[in-house]
Amino acid sequence: MSAQQDLRDAIRRLQAVGCENPRLDAELLLMHVWGMTRTQLIIKAHDELPNDIQHAFEKTISERCKRIPIAYITGEKEFWSRLFNVSPDVLIPRPETEHLIEALLKLYPDKQAPYHFADIGTGSGCIAITIALEYPNSTVIATDISEKSLNIAQHNAKKHHVENRIQFKQGDLYQALDASTTTFDAIISNPPYVSADEMYDLEQELHHEPAHALTDDADGLRLLRTLLHEAPQRLKENGYLLLETGLCGLPETPSSMTMLHSYHDLAGLLRGGIYQSKISD
Repeated sequence: MSAQQDLRDAIRRLQAVGCENPRLDAELLLMHVWGMTRTQLIIKAHDELPNDIQHAFEKTISERCKRIPIAYITGEKEFWSRLFNVSPDVLIPRPETEHLIEALLKLYPDKQAPYHFADIGTGSGCIAITIALEYPNSTVIATDISEKSLNIAQHNAKKHHVENRIQFKQGDLYQALDASTTTFDAIISNPPYVSADEMYDLEQELHHEPAHALTDDADGLRLLRTLLHEAPQRLKENGYLLLETGLCGLPETPSSMTMLHSYHDLAGLLRGGIYQSKISD
């Protein structure tokens, strides 16, 4: 049976279980197991699949039929045009989170300055590592409550050769930062913001991702409120807090912070807010 015929069969199976993009999914998985680009796959479309590739392809399609996200099957996901290793221990990086990087670059256009940044709830490390790469003279602290997440983040830091400029600390939000930690020019966070009620309506793929990285088990705003209210203690005067959010929206801004603006994605949906600490009297 040719590669094209194997693909057609895989597409039918993925359609039957409700995958949103069955053709794309099947092609990506075959490209992954065969080690080919899309162009190479087109050229080889009428070739017979080698037995080992056929068995590997069948295994990945069976996993995808269980609605396991492709990133967990392949073990990697692109973020800011770079590949990051992922596993079910970390949230899969998403294009929407790149808005945080875009916002930071607008706030701090001088990429050569020695800034101090913090990434709270780093997960795979994609935000902290991207910041370290974009600002080669910066220092970054990345925190997470999960030791398994931090292990993956550290692996990704080594992969992208920034392990010497990122400190990884375990703890819940700011609790991972000790009292002597330098205050930051900016704190960036993509915290769990899915409400407990929303968890029931998530697409099947999301139920394979770590729940602690998705939901605050409350109204979706609980961790966002903590990040906002405690930020002034961790920021330099006029420092910035960049937060990602979702359907829950954004909490009321405390008097110690100024909300500069919110930002939306290409679909017009609220995705986050940019805040600044106020100058002390």
